[in-house]
Amino acid sequence: MHSIIWPQDYLPGFTENYVSNEVIVAGLSAAEVWPLLAVPAQWPTYYANAANVRFYADKGPQLAQGLRFYFETFGFPVEAQCNEYVAPQAGQPGRLAWHGWAGAEGSAERLDVHHAWLLEDLDGGRLRILTQETQKGKPAAALRDTHPNPMLNGHQDWLDGLVRAALAGQRA
Repeated sequence: MHSIIWPQDYLPGFTENYVSNEVIVAGLSAAEVWPLLAVPAQWPTYYANAANVRFYADKGPQLAQGLRFYFETFGFPVEAQCNEYVAPQAGQPGRLAWHGWAGAEGSAERLDVHHAWLLEDLDGGRLRILTQETQKGKPAAALRDTHPNPMLNGHQDWLDGLVRAALAGQRA
């Protein structure tokens, strides 16, 4: 199976917080799920913790390499830039990642994240969806020390909602 490609400054184990969530589901393909993930305006329709998505410079609605966007999640207003965008193709997983930040640079409230997704078709008509995030800064340490971990649970909600929305789309 494939893995996330990490920028050097965001390697898991060297940041204040890291979470990993994964599902493997039969009956879905990466191509079916990709539009629900690659178009951020879709996120609030299946994930209650995403809101107020918007793009800059009259771009969007689909993410693309280098594209800047904004959304709110976990109580943070997040500025973000897509830094990996590879749509799934036969034999190649879909890869999507962004650098997100909240708070003034250099401040104690600054939070920096790298959030990555991998959508990989497996044998037997199965789909693997992996999402991992590393976080840097004092807010990341606070999230890490909160039990239960809100990032781990929130990203599982995102995965579960993504799967439900894709399956509902098949029935529509």
